[in-house]
Amino acid sequence: MADSAQVEPATAETAIGATLIASDHRGFRRTLAAFAYRDFRVLWFGACTSSIGTWMQSLAENWLVLALTGSATYLGLDAFLQQLPIMLFTLIGGVLADRLDRRRTLLMSQFVQITTAVTLAFLVYFGYIQIWHILVLSFITGCAQAFGGPAYQSLIPSLVDKRDLTNAIALNSIQFNLARALGPVFAGAVLSLFATWGFGEASPQAMAACFTLNALSYLVVIYALVSLHVKHIPPLTTQPMLDELRSGLRYVRDTPVIPPLIVLAFATTFLGMPLLTLLPIYARNIYHHGVGEYSLMLLFAAVGAITGSLIVASLGRFKRMGVMTLCVQIAFGFLIALFAVTRIIYVSYALLFLTGVAQMIVFATVTSLVQLIAPNEMRGRVMSIYMLALRGGMPLGSLASGYLASVFSAPAVLVVNGGLLMAVATYFLLRSHGVREI
Repeated sequence: MADSAQVEPATAETAIGATLIASDHRGFRRTLAAFAYRDFRVLWFGACTSSIGTWMQSLAENWLVLALTGSATYLGLDAFLQQLPIMLFTLIGGVLADRLDRRRTLLMSQFVQITTAVTLAFLVYFGYIQIWHILVLSFITGCAQAFGGPAYQSLIPSLVDKRDLTNAIALNSIQFNLARALGPVFAGAVLSLFATWGFGEASPQAMAACFTLNALSYLVVIYALVSLHVKHIPPLTTQPMLDELRSGLRYVRDTPVIPPLIVLAFATTFLGMPLLTLLPIYARNIYHHGVGEYSLMLLFAAVGAITGSLIVASLGRFKRMGVMTLCVQIAFGFLIALFAVTRIIYVSYALLFLTGVAQMIVFATVTSLVQLIAPNEMRGRVMSIYMLALRGGMPLGSLASGYLASVFSAPAVLVVNGGLLMAVATYFLLRSHGVREI
């Protein structure tokens, strides 16, 4: 009896331990479910590499604009011109994504972006750079993204089963935000390295190095796109493009829950993204530091976004996604307002991390809901309309907030933005319009 009394607890502990391990493995597999698909893995790693280069260029370009002009207005204008084509051409890009081979459309987009990155590196290195060069190249880059974006968003559901779509979208957000974390760190390291060599952190050589590395990163995603096994299925329709665009707009209008989701996406970017646009002002004018501090701030925001994406990936599809999204949106607005008024650098780091978590939970859940609602034959058009709101809010918000920050102050603008973001989410939480019931 004594022996059996000693064995039973051990057996129980072993059983409990095995259950916990099995549960951990299941949770881990659920979080990475979309990686079981070969084409998704290939595209994920290619896109992540390219995104790292893009964020390297973004940091260097923002610092270059600030060095050339010293103006928050030009920071906002540069962000506006890069995103303006999204507003102008994304709907056309959505129609093309439903008609043409999405992979080939993406390849053309990458070739254009390589060209702009190389051109910028050349102009900076040889000392020809002027602010209008940066603005024009930003606009051209945005044109490429306006056609590539709907094709990319429409391609992802073709790479995984529908049951793993939410997970795939969350993992795609992770690659973007992992790049958002690593890109500024790599850019800051490159700029600091050139500074130790005596060139200065804003020297032409340092800036050109970041732009060149971005150009090289596009080669990786091009290789990934070429190696995909997914086949293009020609559309059955022979309608004119304008008629197809109208049918997409009618579908969105007649599907009650999609318009509120689009409004939420627009509010999130219009009112939330200026936080990142105005970070150079905080780093240089409020905390009186250089590009290293700016890259560190971006790092905390990006790590938070990765955390938010992991949360969504682990949850997958769940009940009451709409209610959770609205509650997190309210928290997002509050955190932005709190960041605006704090002057303790370590508190700012923590708030940037939390805003990244909240922002990415909102982005990933809203995008997942729209993707799940849209049928495959309409997905390119539906996602182009959604992206018009999601990404169209970025340039408008950056331009408006950049201008208002130069008239008033960056903290005042962010306080107002945070309050308005809370108000929009509260409205939908109280009045619903179908969002609460999703």
